[in-house]
Amino acid sequence: MPSFDTGAGRRCHAVVNPLHTCVYFAPEWRGELAAIGLEHEAMAYLASRAAPLGAVGAGTVTATFYNFDHGHVRRYIPAAWTVTTPQAVLAARLRGADRTLRRLLGEKALTSEEMAEAAELALRATQACRREARPLYAANADLPVPEEPHLALWHAATLLREHRGDGHLAALAIAGLSGIEALVLHNATGRAPTSATFMRTRGWSAEQWAATRDRLRERGLLDEAGNLTESGTALREEAEVLTDRLDAAPYDHLGPAATARLTELAGRFTTALRAAGAFPAALFGKG
Repeated sequence: MPSFDTGAGRRCHAVVNPLHTCVYFAPEWRGELAAIGLEHEAMAYLASRAAPLGAVGAGTVTATFYNFDHGHVRRYIPAAWTVTTPQAVLAARLRGADRTLRRLLGEKALTSEEMAEAAELALRATQACRREARPLYAANADLPVPEEPHLALWHAATLLREHRGDGHLAALAIAGLSGIEALVLHNATGRAPTSATFMRTRGWSAEQWAATRDRLRERGLLDEAGNLTESGTALREEAEVLTDRLDAAPYDHLGPAATARLTELAGRFTTALRAAGAFPAALFGKG
C-alpha cells in the first residue's frame, strides 16, 4: 500500500510527462522519422509509440492506444512495417528526442547537475513499476537505458508515462467509457486539446463525435450544452483516483522527499520547454 498521498504521483506525472511528449510536436522528431520513410504524421506517431511492441498489427495498436479510431489505425498499421522496421523507428525516435531536447533546453541544461539528478530520480522511480497488464510500459522497459542524462531522463519519462497510461486505460474500461467517450469527456473539461485536434489526430469523424456527445448526454454525463454534469465530473475523478492508485508504486518507492524533488526538477525543465514553444496552443483550449 502507498505510504503517502497518491496525488503526489499525479502532480509529478504532470511535469514529467511533457519531457516525453514534447518530441511529438518537434520538427526534429518528424524529420528523423521521415528520413526512414515515415513521412505521414499519423503513421509516424503510431509507429513511433508502437515500435517497442515490435511489428504488431492494427488490433494491438488500437487496444493499447485505446482512444484512436480502429479504421484510422488500419490505414497506417501494419503498412508502416513495410516501409521500415521497429528497430529503425526506435533509433530514429531517440535521435529525434536528442535533437529536440538540445534545441529546446540548450546544452547548459543538458549537462547540468540538475539534469543528471532528475534522470537518476526518474529511473529510480521506474524500478517499482510492474509489467503485468501494462503492455506499452513493459515493451519500453525492455529497451536499454541511454547513457546521456537528458536521454536517460527522456527514457524514464517514457516509462513513467506508459506505466500510468496503461493503468489509466484500465480505469477507463472500469468506468465503462469507450475511447472516443473518454476523449469527449476530457474535451468537456476545457483543459484539453480542442475537439478538432482530437478528431484529426485520433481519426474520429464529426459525425462520430456528435453521436458520442448524444450518448453521453443520455447517460447524464454531459448537459445539453456539452458541458460536464456533476455525474460526469464525478466519473472522471473516480477514474483519475483509480489511476493514481494503480500508478502509486513508483512514487511510493521514491518516497515523499524524492518525489517532491523530482517534481521540482522536472517542473523546471517542463516550464523551459513551454517557454521555448514546445507545445501548440491547441493542446490547451476547448473547442
